[in-house]
Amino acid sequence: MKPLKMQSFTISLFSILLLGVCHVSRATLASNKEKKATYIVHMSKPEMPASFEHHTHWYESSLKSVSDSAQMLYTYENAIHGFSTRLTLAEAKLLESQPGILSVMLELRYELHTTRTPEFLGLDKSADLLPQSDSVSEVIIGVLDTGVWPESKSFLDTGFGPVPSSWKGECESGTNFTTKNCNRKLIGARFFARGYEATLGPVDESKESKSPRDDDGHGTHTSSTAGGSSVADASLFGYAAGTARGMAARARVAVYKVCWVGGCFSSDILAAMDKAIDDGVNVLSMSLGGSMSYYYRDSVAIGAFAAMEKGIFVSCSAGNAGPSSYSLSNVAPWITTVGAGTLDRDFPAFVSLGNGKNYSGVSLYKGDAILPGKLLPFVYAGNASNATNGNLCMMGTLIPEQVAGKIVLCDRGVNPRVQKGAVVKAAGGIGMVLSNTDANDPKPTATILFEGTKVGIQPSPVVAAFSSRGPNSITPDILKPDMIAPGVNILAGWVGSAGPTGLATDGRRVEFNIISGTSMSCPHVSGLAALIKAAHPDWSPAAIKSALMTTAYVTYKNGNKLQDVATGKDSTPFDHGAGHVDPVSALNPGLVYDLTADDYLNFLCALNYSATEITSLARRKFTCDASKKYSVTDLNYPSFAVNFGSGGADVVIKHSRTLTNVGAPGTYKVLISLQSPGVKVAVEPETLSFRQANEKKSYTVTFTGSSMPADTNSFGRIEWSNGKQIVGSPIAVSWT
Repeated sequence: MKPLKMQSFTISLFSILLLGVCHVSRATLASNKEKKATYIVHMSKPEMPASFEHHTHWYESSLKSVSDSAQMLYTYENAIHGFSTRLTLAEAKLLESQPGILSVMLELRYELHTTRTPEFLGLDKSADLLPQSDSVSEVIIGVLDTGVWPESKSFLDTGFGPVPSSWKGECESGTNFTTKNCNRKLIGARFFARGYEATLGPVDESKESKSPRDDDGHGTHTSSTAGGSSVADASLFGYAAGTARGMAARARVAVYKVCWVGGCFSSDILAAMDKAIDDGVNVLSMSLGGSMSYYYRDSVAIGAFAAMEKGIFVSCSAGNAGPSSYSLSNVAPWITTVGAGTLDRDFPAFVSLGNGKNYSGVSLYKGDAILPGKLLPFVYAGNASNATNGNLCMMGTLIPEQVAGKIVLCDRGVNPRVQKGAVVKAAGGIGMVLSNTDANDPKPTATILFEGTKVGIQPSPVVAAFSSRGPNSITPDILKPDMIAPGVNILAGWVGSAGPTGLATDGRRVEFNIISGTSMSCPHVSGLAALIKAAHPDWSPAAIKSALMTTAYVTYKNGNKLQDVATGKDSTPFDHGAGHVDPVSALNPGLVYDLTADDYLNFLCALNYSATEITSLARRKFTCDASKKYSVTDLNYPSFAVNFGSGGADVVIKHSRTLTNVGAPGTYKVLISLQSPGVKVAVEPETLSFRQANEKKSYTVTFTGSSMPADTNSFGRIEWSNGKQIVGSPIAVSWT
């Protein structure tokens, strides 16, 4: 450990900071081929034989043709056309060979990617620029997560008018939840467990509620971050004290519980998206991880495509697998992929060693009456254990006689940091330091100094180390993530059934909790999208995304570039995408890059998807025009990813774009900033003049590459400015 290097370790007695880990795995399927598993069956609805009066009758007939005993778990009407069911491997293969069957996909298991934010984003100082509360209250944010704790003050409906007439959803009853738990703020609540139960057995109602009720905390935190009502005097044990409010505090919230103790299953996720589309949500917020597979095999991407066609903005977390490259989730271009940055608020603490050295870190412990204020014995966990993994402070690995009354140094990894703190406490330790390295000092001593909540931390934001990074492993020519938003130490609503650590041994109960992850940054953008939708109800999801991206900032007020906490250096578009969101500017972006469903279908043609694969996404017959030349670089995306591969000199790649005027008439001039000996950039034309609203103007960017070493990256920006507004797009150039 290096003295005074921020975030080299985390200090904790009972650490509250939680990072959800994203991964996806195949739902359990035994080697025995007769073992049944859940499959999602995509049907080509236009191919339904005329002999069937309704498509569900056709689905049932198709299923019965391969299995007399199989039952449909769900039928899907909006997200896809099809159903989910339990089949053997042989039955699944037989079903997929039948006419009208587009694909039969094995179910996947997803997992969660687990206040001062409005002030940090400038929302408190720009009330006159924000849409009126009446228009915001017509916007409905749907959240797919672990459910909701309806008693949270974040869902009080004081001052709310009638539920929007466009709403067609329901408030479902179940364990510890009735229709009375919904109100004019929390207008809908559903739960989806058939896929989960088909694979893992019945929900254990002694451990979690088979209803929309949240027993975990994650869903309540994300939904209140996106659209929670304002709550004064909110804090966690006095930390982050102030008014907690969602990004769109006057928006309505509808929750869809799809995640359970055993994970989130794709058949349930698709069913929830299917209902949310039909219910009439305007925004879908999904803080869960998806598989890295082709879009036509990605359930979240497929459901999001259907939502996009209905005008629904879909925001997803980028994942917590950073700082590794190619670690992103949810990379479909019709999804807004959100990475995480810090706030200008921190909770500093310091370890002071007996040798006089000090190390900075973070803690959410207030320091009352535990530490005696003097140096205490400091022991490395690996030296106080007979277990090979004792250094990690795993349960049952510490020797109490060697830990009691001491501060214990635990290595990071494998088990949650809050569990490490609990293990030290159970063994009689008095404090825990979480570190990326070990210490070898003889007979060391230490104490911990706690400084509470500090604001005005600079530089801020910085890209969080855990935030997943690009490049985009599915389509390298589409730059991801799209943007970053606050995702570190976020205060939001919590449940009454779990302590702030989420550990079974934690008997404390709080109304608000502070946690971190791209799970937290995603609902920030979902709420901001709701604000923009309220201000511009006729804007498409692509226009809203464009507004957020082209107004995002990549430098601090002093002109320095955004930093990456993982490297201590400038962050890049592979880390922060277009930059950090600036919602006030996004309300009036001047110009937008718009896209329609057909534009995305042309993009799929450019990827050489087959007609069957495209139909799986489009839910209708679509055939690529054999006489037309399709190019991924023609997708009207608000960023530029240029891949020269291992090509030599004079490789030319052209990108075409079209800007739509959503502001006042004016003339915009282009500015290119990219300093690299390996590429030249030219924009034609260099000036765009707009005389009226919704007028469109096109331009072409030509990138001419030179030979460069493999794994070289260069970054820059293209900015259009009318003297008042800047419409910016990041550039990422790669040689592989």
